[in-house]
Amino acid sequence: MSSNTILWITTFIMLGGGLLILVTGKRRTPTESLHTLLHGIVPIIAACSYLAMATGQGLVLLPTTDAVAAGAATPTRVFYFARYIDWTFTTPLLLVSLGLTAMRHVRKDYGAITGAVLADVMMIVTAFAFGASLQGWTKWTWFLVSCVAFLGVYYVIWKSQMEANAAERDDVRATYRRNAAILSVVWLVYPVILAVAPDGLGLVGDAASVLVIAILDTVAKVVYGYMAVVSDTKATDRDLAETPAGTTPLRRAA
Repeated sequence: MSSNTILWITTFIMLGGGLLILVTGKRRTPTESLHTLLHGIVPIIAACSYLAMATGQGLVLLPTTDAVAAGAATPTRVFYFARYIDWTFTTPLLLVSLGLTAMRHVRKDYGAITGAVLADVMMIVTAFAFGASLQGWTKWTWFLVSCVAFLGVYYVIWKSQMEANAAERDDVRATYRRNAAILSVVWLVYPVILAVAPDGLGLVGDAASVLVIAILDTVAKVVYGYMAVVSDTKATDRDLAETPAGTTPLRRAA
């Protein structure tokens, strides 16, 4: 299967997944509505990115590291810059949703959520610099910086937000731990595939790397997003059942 075919297929999967989440997600409370919107818009943003790459607008040809070292203009590699634009928008949205899940009823630690988002954006921007770099030493310097920023994201997820989540009720704690684990494992594969893809060491071909990243994107944005919305619906069901008459879940979730 060619890279372009994979990009087109993923475009439609992302679009369909985003619409499915928006249509099936409920909006009985402001919190539930926000989660539905966040997880629904993420795959749609990704669909735009994949459409740009599939049509050739979201990629450029760059010389390989070996070609630059040899002073030649060829061979070239495909640099999919649109995926970094996608990640700059979508991963912060996933982190905001995860943070709000961790602190569903307790007081929100907006500093932790903001810290995770900023570290994430730094990770994506420096990963873009890694992919766009032509010289080996600058490329791997940016890769190292990106990995350090990635550790910052993990610190917030598993330290700061986990501590806040400890004060939540049992179902919210279980949901947060599951969601955090899924994102942590899936996201951990990204730097590995980027390192061995044509943008990095070139050990994996273009089509194979595009396929792996498309699968990761689908799991992180569509599968995970749908699961997160379903879990939020169940939590809202319990919120509504336990909310005393005359009050609203909005005040508890503020």
